[in-house]
This record gives sequence, C-alpha cells and structure tokens, in this order.
Amino acid sequence: MLKPLPPSAHLRSLLRRHFLSPPLPSPPSIHRHYHVLHPQNPALPNPKPYYFFTPFFPKFFSSQTPIQDSQEIAESISYELTKDQNDQTTTLPKRLDLSFSHITLTSNIIQNTLNLSPKSGRTVLDFFNWVSTRSDFKLNDESLSYFIEYFGRRKDFKATHEVLIANKEVSGNKCFESLIDRLVRAGRATQVVATFEKMELDYGFVRNLESLKYVVSKLCDYGFASNAEKLVTDVANEFFPDEFICDTLIKGWCVDGKLDEARRLSQEMYRGGFEIGPVGYNAILDCVCKLCRKKDPFRLQSEAEKVLIDMDVAGVPRNVETFNVLISNLCKIRKTEEAMNLFDRMGEWGCHPNEETFLVLIKSLYQAARIGEGDEMIDKMKSSGFGDKLDKKAYYEFLTILCGIERIDHALMVFAKMKKDCEPGVKTYDLLMGKLCAHGRVDKANALFKEAEKKGLPVEVKAYKVDPRFMKKAVVVKEKKRETLPEKMARKRSRLKKIRLSFVKKPKKAQRRAY
Repeated sequence: MLKPLPPSAHLRSLLRRHFLSPPLPSPPSIHRHYHVLHPQNPALPNPKPYYFFTPFFPKFFSSQTPIQDSQEIAESISYELTKDQNDQTTTLPKRLDLSFSHITLTSNIIQNTLNLSPKSGRTVLDFFNWVSTRSDFKLNDESLSYFIEYFGRRKDFKATHEVLIANKEVSGNKCFESLIDRLVRAGRATQVVATFEKMELDYGFVRNLESLKYVVSKLCDYGFASNAEKLVTDVANEFFPDEFICDTLIKGWCVDGKLDEARRLSQEMYRGGFEIGPVGYNAILDCVCKLCRKKDPFRLQSEAEKVLIDMDVAGVPRNVETFNVLISNLCKIRKTEEAMNLFDRMGEWGCHPNEETFLVLIKSLYQAARIGEGDEMIDKMKSSGFGDKLDKKAYYEFLTILCGIERIDHALMVFAKMKKDCEPGVKTYDLLMGKLCAHGRVDKANALFKEAEKKGLPVEVKAYKVDPRFMKKAVVVKEKKRETLPEKMARKRSRLKKIRLSFVKKPKKAQRRAY
C-alpha cells in the first residue's frame, strides 16, 4: 500500500508541472510517461519524443584536439634545443622527428624558437639541418635570414659561412642585410669590406650599387667611415658614387667625431661637382654641437650659427632634422628656453615639428621642473597628430624624469594619462612602487601592486628602502632622573650667582673720539 505524499511534495510536483512542463497534447499511447511508439514500426520506441526535455551539450565537448599555438610549439622546440646534448641517447634531429613530425612548420615558428634559445649555440645547426630536411617546409630567404641573425648575435660567423655556402640558391637580400648588419655590429669592418668584394663568388649575392649603398650606410652608422671611404674609392670604377653615398660618408666621419675629415671630404665633393645635401650639413651641425658640448658649451650657439650660415650660402634649406639637432643639443646643456624659442620659430622656415621634436622638449621641460609646460606640450603633440607615438616607452621616460626630480604626485598624474593612451608594463609599476615606498607612501604602493596583479602583470614582491629624508624621526622621550643632593646644591649656587651678577653695573664700552 502506497503512503500518501506530504503536502510539500504535492506543492513541488504542482509547481514543477506548472512552470516546467508546457501544456502539450499527449500522444496516443498507454506508455505516455516513458516513450511513444515509432511511426513506421510500432514495435520500436520513437527515438525522440517531442514532449521530453532534450539536454543541451556545449560545442566544446568534442573529440577533436585543439590546434596548438605557434608560440607553444616554439617553446617546446626551444626546450629540446636547450637540453644538454651529451646526456641524450638520441640526436636532436631524431628527437624532433619523433615529437614534432605532425606540426606544420612556418617561418614564424622558426623565428620564435631562435629568439627563445639564445644559449643553444651550435645545437641550432642541428635544428637547421632538421628544418632543411622537412618535406613539408621549403627554406626561403626570410627563414634563412633568421639563422644568420642568430649566429651573428653569437658572433659565430664560421657557422654563418657554412649555412650560406650550403644554401646559395636560397639566400637573397634579407640574408645579405642580416650578414652585413651583424658583422658591422661585431666591429668587423675589415671583414665587411672583404665580404662585399667576394660575395658573388662565395654566397651568390647580387653585387650592385644598391648593395654598395647598404654596406656604406651600415659602416657609417657605426663610425667606420675610413673603411667605407676606402671601399667606395676601390670600387669607384665599377660603381661611381652618387650624392647619397657622399652624404653618408660625411655623416660617417661626423659619427666618428672627426670634423676635419668631414670638412675635407665636403670640399673634395664640391670640387668634384657634387652638392652637399641637408643630410651632410645636418651631420656636420650635429658634430659641431657635440664637440662644443664636450669642450666648451658656451660656444655651441655661435659655432652652430656658422654652419647655418654656410647652409644659407650654399642654398640648402633647413628642414625639421636641422631643428631637431639644434633643439636636442640645447636641451642636453639645459638651455630649455633657447630650445623653446627655436621651436616657436620653426614655422618661419616652413618646417613643422615631428614626434622627435615633441619628445625631446617634453623631457627637457620636465627635467627643468617646468611641469605645466610639459603637460601642455603633451597636449600639443596629440593635437598635431603624433599621439600614437606616446607609447609605453615614451611615458616610462617621462615618469623616470619626474621621479628623479622627486615630483611623485605629478608622476602619478602622468601615469593616469598613460593608462588612457597605452597599457603600462611591469617596469613602470616597479618604478612607481619603489618611489612611493621611498617617500613612505606604502598604502599607495600596495594599491598599485594590486592593480598590476589584477591586470595579470608578473610583478614581484620586493623590499624597497625608505629614503632617510622622508623617514619619520622617532621622538625621544627623556626620562626624568631624580636629582641628587650635590647636584641640587650646585644648581642653586649657579642660580644665585646669576642673580647676584644681574645687579652689578656693567662698564660702558669706550667710545673712540673722532679727530
């Protein structure tokens, strides 16, 4: 015998029936609570009765495995490259075949892998051999240049030579530029000249005027003007220099700080029928300003004026780079007012400031504690269309200057502007937290730490030192000591002596008679 249900159970069943079950007509079957009959075969139940609730399964319950991200693949390959190869039983190419034969190799994966493996050394040669043997990936100029960059960063030019020799048919412009760039950065200017002379035979690079210009510009950018001039002189019969090469050579001598050589070359150019362009004159102007800053800063403006007069006489117009050179050098000797005057007069020569002009002036104004003018210059920069250049790096430099001159409150205001324009990084938060702790404002530093954690930045807990200037001095409470009888009598005698002497008439100072 069934027991009657309690009133609460009746209520639950009524509510469930009222709210969850729609009032649909029942199918013509005696088993309506379990299944309905199949329309074609009554012996089989209907697989999908219309009055039952069908559960919802989300799409991510799938048997297909998710496709790996290229960064994750690069990290996995980099882990194999950084292992100690002496402890491994199998060679690197075999291990890579076993673990990564199913992936689709791309140039992006190769680049990320090499960037994540700076200490792998010659193991990267095995990785290169494995990449070369892949049937689903074909080496091209771009992917090969990543290996040239990697070995060049390690100054392993023997490996670079081996890779280029084995892939003459693949190497092209990017490989050539990577090789020259890394040789120049390593300080091997003589080897650069020798490489240019035999690059067609050794590596299959095209030897033309454009490649000569690239080699000369790279040598001059790093101050190897003598090597660059020798190269231009040696190949003058094959590739006659143009004005770009001559201007670049002048710039190279100026980067090296040899103003006499730059003037000598400019005179030779003038006698040879070449005209010095704005690039050459701006390089000479920058060299003059640097030498004046080093030897006699007070002569900077007068010497720079001589170069500007030479430009006017030669008919070379001033451009924005000319003003940038003058403004940046004036700001470096803390002549911010003169730099601002030049900034206001740029329109007289039909020039308009660019992002470099604004950034230099903003930093100089903040350094001079002219904070309001610095903020106005930021607004001018945005209104001039250079707001996208106010990135994380630019704001970090502003905050470093403001924290250096102990303007922490204004640094927080600039930080608020930074968050509107770009996302601050870990270094920015670390700088502000350290400065706030140095000022004893631990609560604000903790708030910044929590804010960085919410954004997912990997900030670390550090012990920051408090600056003694902003440290609260401890109040020393002197304990009252009970006076002994001899001390009490001595104090009374001293007090009585002072009272007695107060009644003694003091002698007047003798006044000198005026004769």
